Amino acid sequence: MRIAFRKMHGCGNDYLFVDAITQPFPLERAPELARVWSERHFGVGADGLIVLARGEQAPLRMHMWNADGSRGAMCGNGLRCLARFARDLGHAASERFVVETDAGCRAVQLLGGDLVRAELGAVRIEPKSRFEVDGAELELVRGSAGNPHAVLFVADVGRAEVERLGAALQAHTAFPGGVNVEFVQPIGSDRLRQRTFERGSGETLACGTGAAVAAIAARAAGRVAGEATFVELRGGVLRVVGEASALAIEGPARSVCDGVLELPMASSPPGALASRSGFAHPLAEESLWNT
Repeated sequence: MRIAFRKMHGCGNDYLFVDAITQPFPLERAPELARVWSERHFGVGADGLIVLARGEQAPLRMHMWNADGSRGAMCGNGLRCLARFARDLGHAASERFVVETDAGCRAVQLLGGDLVRAELGAVRIEPKSRFEVDGAELELVRGSAGNPHAVLFVADVGRAEVERLGAALQAHTAFPGGVNVEFVQPIGSDRLRQRTFERGSGETLACGTGAAVAAIAARAAGRVAGEATFVELRGGVLRVVGEASALAIEGPARSVCDGVLELPMASSPPGALASRSGFAHPLAEESLWNT
């Protein structure tokens, strides 16, 4: 079975998109396929898999899985790319429409050029609190944009221990389902610089919902002002607009390539033949020469 796909990214946050409206797609195998296809050495390479389907509460539906196969309730950059994907394929009749997600229905709008807006609805944050993490005491702001976040303000985001602290927080008892961790440096009255460790994917080049939560946390702390905040990410810039009760993100949504993937017959994880030493098992593939 062959599956057509499109690779897209929003500020470097890249996903593989599959149209399940016009072609059959085994949704029950999506967690496995997300792991296999997202792997950057044995697969296409992506932060996850997003499937476009018909919805029940809206005409279109976004199903999303992270690179490790875990389910994602919401992805701001993925939603913005899905909007362009659906419009390009003729599944949306206008530039503005609604998409059903695991976090609820969200309006999207193509703004011209490659700019796309996604409305995230209400974004919530909690008062800052202290956490003991991997031998360090961190002051975090917990928040939600349909998925869980924790914001850590830092003096220099380039020196932040994103991998160590981000991974440690995934195992913290306060976040039993994992958490997206934003390392945020205010650099102006309306501008933040941010790196994100995403649950299920590790550090990514951008996180749309994370930018939204970071902007609200920074406004609440008086670190930025106004109803528009520019968030500089490793892969580009997002504009966060509106109030916490009705927040939206705007930024580029770009296509990388179209392709076709063979549906794998086995469910072995990518790189399963590799041993602990980092090399393939000496006998693992020798049967290829003995047929």
